Amino acid sequence: MASPKAFAPALVIFSGVTQYVGAGIAVGLFTLLPPLSVAWGRIACGALALLLWRRHLLRREGKIDWRAMGHAAAFGVVLGGMNLCFYMAISHIPLGTAVSLEYVGPVVLAALTGRGWRVRLGLILAGAGVLLISWVGVDLSAPTVALGVGMAVAAGALWAGYIVLGRRLASGANPVDSLAWGTALAALVYAPVSLPVLRAVIHDWHILFLLLSVGVLSSVIPYAVDQVVMRLLTSAAFALLSSLFPATSLLLGILMLHQIPNIAEVAGLIAISFAVLLATTSE
Repeated sequence: MASPKAFAPALVIFSGVTQYVGAGIAVGLFTLLPPLSVAWGRIACGALALLLWRRHLLRREGKIDWRAMGHAAAFGVVLGGMNLCFYMAISHIPLGTAVSLEYVGPVVLAALTGRGWRVRLGLILAGAGVLLISWVGVDLSAPTVALGVGMAVAAGALWAGYIVLGRRLASGANPVDSLAWGTALAALVYAPVSLPVLRAVIHDWHILFLLLSVGVLSSVIPYAVDQVVMRLLTSAAFALLSSLFPATSLLLGILMLHQIPNIAEVAGLIAISFAVLLATTSE
């Protein structure tokens, strides 16, 4: 019988597909709402779906584990900040480019926590792939592009924190419960950007449906899958397996947003694919 770790790459791919399908829908919403408000709508709708799923939390049964709540709070703040920065990024630069730049955070994390020549070689290949994808065709002299690049890098730093804190949550007794609390707290912390969302939802239920779709596809499904994967893999292996995300986002950018990659970006995807293979076989 195959080890549960053997299914980790497939779960990561599934997580990436749902996450960036949701991002593609979100880009379409930018014509109706500010990016930060769309990001908050994603967080809030994801929190609502998680709390409905784990509705026993609302009944406040049993003794509250304040330490676990503290971990969930830190996780939620980092998670929310990551989402807001990422949505600001994809409002100014292509989805695939933003995801590739965001990957700088997990690459640094993998460099700090990984071991062995496979991980090191994987890091080199992943880094080369990220550079090939990220910097081709990016005009940093344009203020909006520079802002998008900065937001993507900031999202990457927060993504590294998400991985570290997410592993802590995943090792707890009730990781999905902690995920629900953390996401709900993120919705409260970042509520000041919510006003345009609330106004739009009142006047157009179609927008609410799209926001719910983004919340489920980009938050509930991938973050719940992450809690499973983080139990199976080290931080370094998880970070390197996540290098599938740039390839996934570029593909979905082509299909949903008609953002066509160039030859250097394709070469970067090949390098990242080999990095993922090395990360998978290094365990």
